[in-house]
Amino acid sequence: VQLQASGGGLAQAGGSLRLSCTASGRTIRSYVMAWFRQAPGKEREFVAVISRGGSGTGYADSVKGRFTISREDAKNTVYLQMNILRPEDTAVYYCAAGSMAWSSAQNEHMYYYFGQGTQVTVSS
Repeated sequence: VQLQASGGGLAQAGGSLRLSCTASGRTIRSYVMAWFRQAPGKEREFVAVISRGGSGTGYADSVKGRFTISREDAKNTVYLQMNILRPEDTAVYYCAAGSMAWSSAQNEHMYYYFGQGTQVTVSS
């Protein structure tokens, strides 16, 4: 599976951005899909995850209530709607695909595939 993330850019604090991750080579229908991010000088961290079929979602505490993950399997695409952005949300955002137990879905090492990343910069 090849994953292509897009939609990043520059936003002001309090603003919104919508990231998209489109897969090719294979349907995402059978995969758990997630977003991770990596800020300068920091390790990559979990942001959000959505189950196969979309019935379950999970979020990092830092984005809960502000970010929403969704999926549209017919378009082989996963989205991350980011609202009320903060400067600390500045990072490169990566989408990921994997097959693992839901209890392990926040662990980046459980994912088979990562996209190339899209930069999100939030100014204060």
